[in-house]
Amino acid sequence: RLNFGGGVLKLCCSEKLYNLRTRVVVLASQEAQTAVKPKRKAATQHGGSMLSDLQQSLEDYLPVLLGLVKEGSKLQNSVKFVWVNQEDDTEETAISNAWYEVLSVLHLMAMVSFSQANSSLLPKTSSDCYQQTDESKRTSVDVFLKGAGYLDYALNHVLPQLPAELRKDLPIDLAEGVLQALCQQALGQSVDIQLGMAIDCTKATLAVKRRLACEMVKYWHQAHDNIVKLPLTSGWGEKHQLYVKWKYDEAQAAAYYYHGLILDEGNTEKSHLMAVSALRAAEEFLKERKKECEAFHTTPPISKNPPICGTMKYLSEKITKDASSKGRINQDLYSHERIIETAPVLPDFSVALKPDEYQLPPNDPLWN
Repeated sequence: RLNFGGGVLKLCCSEKLYNLRTRVVVLASQEAQTAVKPKRKAATQHGGSMLSDLQQSLEDYLPVLLGLVKEGSKLQNSVKFVWVNQEDDTEETAISNAWYEVLSVLHLMAMVSFSQANSSLLPKTSSDCYQQTDESKRTSVDVFLKGAGYLDYALNHVLPQLPAELRKDLPIDLAEGVLQALCQQALGQSVDIQLGMAIDCTKATLAVKRRLACEMVKYWHQAHDNIVKLPLTSGWGEKHQLYVKWKYDEAQAAAYYYHGLILDEGNTEKSHLMAVSALRAAEEFLKERKKECEAFHTTPPISKNPPICGTMKYLSEKITKDASSKGRINQDLYSHERIIETAPVLPDFSVALKPDEYQLPPNDPLWN
C-alpha cells in the first residue's frame, strides 16, 4: 500500500496505482535496455509490441493517477514520485507532487509515440532505405502529431499547475525549453516526411517543395532557439542539441535549394545571380549538416553513423550537382558566414501542421 501523509488511501486505489506504475517502470526499463543494445533479430521483431504495451500501460495508469490531482483532493503532495533522468546531470529526480508525475507520464507518452513513428520508417534491409510506402509515411506523420499533442498539452495545461519554486527543481528533461524543442522536432520531422513524399510525386511542383522546405526551417528554427540556451553539456543532452543543429542545417539546405531553383526560372540577370547565391548557401548548409551529423554520432554515448538515405540522400546529390552546374562566383574567396549573408531571404510561409488536440482522460471510477 502507498502511505499518503496522515492516512492510507483506500486499498483498491492504492494497489491499482502501485501496480500500474510498477508495470510502466518495468516496461520502460526493458525498452531502454533494448534501445542501447545491438539490435538482435528478436528485439527487432518484438520492439513494436513492447512500445505498444508501454503506451497502453501509460494510458491505463493516467486515469488512476489523476485522482490525486482532482479538485478538492488533499493527496496532491502526499506521494513522492521518482524518475531517472536522461539529459540532466542529476541521475534521478524525486518530487512529492502528483502534477510532476502527470507531466512525466505525458512526456513519456510522447517519447513512445516518437519511437513508434521512427520505427515505422526504419528500413527492413540496408537496400531499401528509401522504399517506405506512402501509407507508412502518412501513419508516421499522424503518430508524430499525436506525440506533439501530448507535449503541447503538458506545456499549456500541466506545467502551469506546478508552483514556480517547484518548476525550478524539475530535471532538464522536463524543462519548458526541452518540451518546446521536442514538440517542434515532431512537427519538423513530419514536414520532412511530407517533403519526401512530394519529391516522389511527379505532380508536385517546385513551389510546393519550396513551401514545405521553408515550413520545415521554421519548425527546426524554433526547436533550435528553445534548446540552444539550455545547459546541456554532456551525454544525451549534448547529443540532443547537436541533433537539432544537424536537422536545422539540413532544413535550410533544402529550403535554399528549392528557392534557388525557382529564382533560376526568372529571366533577369539579377534572378540568376540570386539563384546562384541561394544554391551556394544550400551547399554550405549541406557541409555544416555533415559536420553536425558526425559530431552527433561521435559524442558519447557514441552511435553508429548510417549511410545517408531518404529525402536527404536525394537532396545532397542534387544540391552538389546543381550548385556546381549553375557556377560558383568566386566561391573560394567567401567564408561560410559571407555566403550566408549574401544569400537571398527565404520566403516567409505560415506553417500548416499543428499538434493534435489532447485532453486528459476522466478519473478512474474507483476514485468515486
